[in-house]
Amino acid sequence: MSLTVYLEDPETGEELYSANITHNLGKMAGKANIYEALWRPLETGIKTGADVAKHLEPGLKMLRAKPGYFRQFDSPNDWRIFDHFVPFVSGYLRACKIYPEAIVSVSR
Repeated sequence: MSLTVYLEDPETGEELYSANITHNLGKMAGKANIYEALWRPLETGIKTGADVAKHLEPGLKMLRAKPGYFRQFDSPNDWRIFDHFVPFVSGYLRACKIYPEAIVSVSR
C-alpha cells in the first residue's frame, strides 16, 4: 500500500504537485507528529497547502534533528525508508509553500 499526495489549483482543478511514498512510514510519521497531515488531512481539517505546511515544518525539523531515533522505525527488511521519507516530506513542504492556496487531497 502507498500514499499519494496531491495539490490542486483551487480554480482550475489542475494538478500542481503529486508525490508517492510507501505506507510503511506510518509509524515514523506518527512519531514525527505528521501522520494526520499526510495520511488523513481532510479528516483533521487540513484543506490547503498552507494548512499542511504548518504541520510538516516542525515534523521535518524533528526528523532532521533526530535521524537515529527515527531510523528505529525503518522497515525491518532494511529498505532504509527514512532515507526516502525526509526528501518526500521536504519536497511536499516546499510545494505547499509554493502553492499555499492549493487544495490538498490524498490517495491511500
